[in-house]
Amino acid sequence: MTSILNDPKLESLLDCLHAQSDTEVEEIDNYFAQRRRVGTLDLEKPYDDELNLFLSDKMVALDRDKGEFCYQLCRSIGASRIVEAGTSFGISTMYLAAAVRDDQFKKGVVIGTEHEPAKVKIALQNFEKAGLSEFIDLREGDLRQTLKEVDGSVDFMLVDIWNVALPALELVSSNLRPGAIVICDNTTVSAEAYRGYFKFVNDPKNQFRTMTVPFRGGLELTVRV
Repeated sequence: MTSILNDPKLESLLDCLHAQSDTEVEEIDNYFAQRRRVGTLDLEKPYDDELNLFLSDKMVALDRDKGEFCYQLCRSIGASRIVEAGTSFGISTMYLAAAVRDDQFKKGVVIGTEHEPAKVKIALQNFEKAGLSEFIDLREGDLRQTLKEVDGSVDFMLVDIWNVALPALELVSSNLRPGAIVICDNTTVSAEAYRGYFKFVNDPKNQFRTMTVPFRGGLELTVRV
């Protein structure tokens, strides 16, 4: 079946990367199950040194259907300025950048951020292979620093990093235009870790409306009102 991205080169690259990511799913699930069994994982603050080391070379990629969903949302609202928190190897970033590229009437950018230098290197290589580098501003480092300045109005934000999901949204919140969409991944399977995030988006003073979309693991769709 032809991808909605309608780009054979990008589709082939995404097929390869998704297949690679799929091979890691069982290993990651087993890791979390084992740590839960022995009681060494704090679900409200799950990121410790052991977990960071384990995930440092894992793709932890956005599922294909979620990536396609984000692409369609970005196209539907004409998103030209997008922020992504948690780039990893760049799979989700390429869906977002494809949406920016495919809007022929605007010149846009995806601002991504990734803490792991090795992942940044691989992500940049993937963007080059896909022909999407010109649409992506990838910032290396702690997002609490890299997202301090996003330089203007933001149409769409993808949050795919649970340990600093709330700081990411707090930093970008003032830049989100009315009608902007924020997508946050795995919000039901990791609900405890997102407690602060949910409190923020459900607080009326922050001007959001939010709902959980029933993708695997949960996907929170939040709109600035």
